[in-house]
Amino acid sequence: VTHWERETAAEHKGETGTSFWRTFEQGNIRVRRIEYSPGYLSDHWCPRGHVLLVLEGEIIIDLKDERTFKLTPGMSFQVSDDEDNPHMARTDQGAKVFIVD
Repeated sequence: VTHWERETAAEHKGETGTSFWRTFEQGNIRVRRIEYSPGYLSDHWCPRGHVLLVLEGEIIIDLKDERTFKLTPGMSFQVSDDEDNPHMARTDQGAKVFIVD
């Protein structure tokens, strides 16, 4: 059981904006609740696999192959754990997401 409000939020700067991660990690699983500030843009392409669920706001996922997905509350994004699917996140208005990886 994870009480997310009891987890300390760690600040992660993007190329622009900031994200705040509340993380539970045990064994080979990591679960995060992340809040992205308005204007956030990731500072790297990520090859790690994720299952992402949007809780609030809107987030855009860009794939290196130039596909783009706009996600709103209740939508999820799944990507495999390999070098063939690098992706990054950005948001104009800010977002709260739940990620399992």
